[in-house]
Amino acid sequence: MEFFENFTSSGISAIVIMCYLIGIAVKATKLNDKWIPIICGISGALLGVLTYFFIPELKSTNLFDTIALGIISGLSATGINQITKQLCGCSKKENIEK
Repeated sequence: MEFFENFTSSGISAIVIMCYLIGIAVKATKLNDKWIPIICGISGALLGVLTYFFIPELKSTNLFDTIALGIISGLSATGINQITKQLCGCSKKENIEK
């Protein structure tokens, strides 16, 4: 649990924002939307590993914790997107019917 104390909220926020942008980029391609959460999770894991090796002030003693936090951050980017869609009532079916 020491890692979570060392890893600042700005580090987590940066991973979430980058994964969100990756998700938007994937959405713009012809790839099926069902792959976006998986891609965001993997991107989060990779970004977590990058922070482990290249940002010493966020360094943890356990690489597994860093990867897990990256995956959680990547998947939360997908959740944030879905929450905003649900709150504003935006969906493709409603827009097509109007």
